[in-house]
Amino acid sequence: MNALIYLIPIALLLGFTGLIAFIWALKNGQFDDLDGAAHRILFDDEND
Repeated sequence: MNALIYLIPIALLLGFTGLIAFIWALKNGQFDDLDGAAHRILFDDEND
């Protein structure tokens, strides 16, 4: 039972850190173009 005193705050801190990182990624536009890389790989732009 004594371990819960340490594990619950650590779990809450890690969850809060993940939430902050996700919100930061949303605000910086990390999820704006989800299909861009998938479509870019199909086209060969190099001229040999």
